[in-house]
Amino acid sequence: MTFDSVVPFREGKYLVSPLVRRTDAGCFAASVSIRSGQGSGTHDRVYRFEPRFSTPEGAQRFAAEQGRQWLLQRLAA
Repeated sequence: MTFDSVVPFREGKYLVSPLVRRTDAGCFAASVSIRSGQGSGTHDRVYRFEPRFSTPEGAQRFAAEQGRQWLLQRLAA
């Protein structure tokens, strides 16, 4: 298994990093890291998703969109 981080994006105090992992079966899994804070006050949430993708680009787009949706819900609250 290997992990590839794509270009992260920042929104307010959050840093969103979509991640793509190649599975042992040869398909691609998506996850997203959402980080806030600095130094010892840093908090990092990592969400892993069930769908598998045939391309790393598909997994990347899915992870980025899930991160954006999480931000929209958080910022609307």
